[in-house]
Amino acid sequence: MRKLIAGLEGLARLGVGLSFGLLMLAVLVQLVGRSGWMPAPIWTEELSRFCLLYLAAFGAGLALRSGDMVNVDLVSEALPAPWPWRLRLFSAVTVAGLCLILLPSAWFYTSIGARQTAPALGVRMDLIHGSVLLLLVLLGLFAALRALAMITGTEDGRAIKTQGDE
Repeated sequence: MRKLIAGLEGLARLGVGLSFGLLMLAVLVQLVGRSGWMPAPIWTEELSRFCLLYLAAFGAGLALRSGDMVNVDLVSEALPAPWPWRLRLFSAVTVAGLCLILLPSAWFYTSIGARQTAPALGVRMDLIHGSVLLLLVLLGLFAALRALAMITGTEDGRAIKTQGDE
């Protein structure tokens, strides 16, 4: 299970890195275009928005894993011994369940985009709308894996700080 989680983390980190790199490139082209050296291309605005969608999609599961999501644990962690663990498990199961419930709607939303194209880039919108589907899949997987790790006793459900996190 640790290999599966590490693999998912690696793929999500790669996705975040590629999305952020493409976002930086689009913004750099915007800046150069607005400086007067060349005309500002219209597609950079659209590409920036699409990169932000994928950045959020790839980063949501990582944020859940590392504890960077909004977390209201001030009260729950102050409770007596078994309750914080139970509440963390409840939270992980609830997030995974909500993601699972929302998947059919996200799939429908994504499929609608097959008949649309982005005005400036000409990209089919199902490729862009797929970011919502990807977000739900990755967030749900990370939450389900957290719950499974808690039940098997390999994790306690607390945020896992990775190398470089302070």
